[in-house]
Amino acid sequence: MVRRIDSATRIPVPGGKVIDEYVGRVNSGDETVSIAHMKAPAGWEEPAQTPEFTEYTLVLRGTVVVEHAGGTTEVGAGQAFVSEPGEKIRYSSGPEGAEYVAVCLPAFSPEGAGREE
Repeated sequence: MVRRIDSATRIPVPGGKVIDEYVGRVNSGDETVSIAHMKAPAGWEEPAQTPEFTEYTLVLRGTVVVEHAGGTTEVGAGQAFVSEPGEKIRYSSGPEGAEYVAVCLPAFSPEGAGREE
């Protein structure tokens, strides 16, 4: 069955980042996958997290900086990265900010993100 999703739900987060979820627990009720369009301002950063899901991220504009056990990886426009469940990571944006699409399997949930306070 085809389901058209007419709009996203904006999910509030601190630090000026904007998350518009199209598919996922909040907007469409899907628990197996989430697809979100994100925009982060220059200098944005979030606490480290150890998610329970795989995250596939496609950077559309700017740079997403990923800190992980192996070091730091900068991912620019036209590039993508994958983070695996149980891997401690920390995201931030480069000096020009970042716009990207994230796909999480299973769907993102705040509890499943494993964010450090």
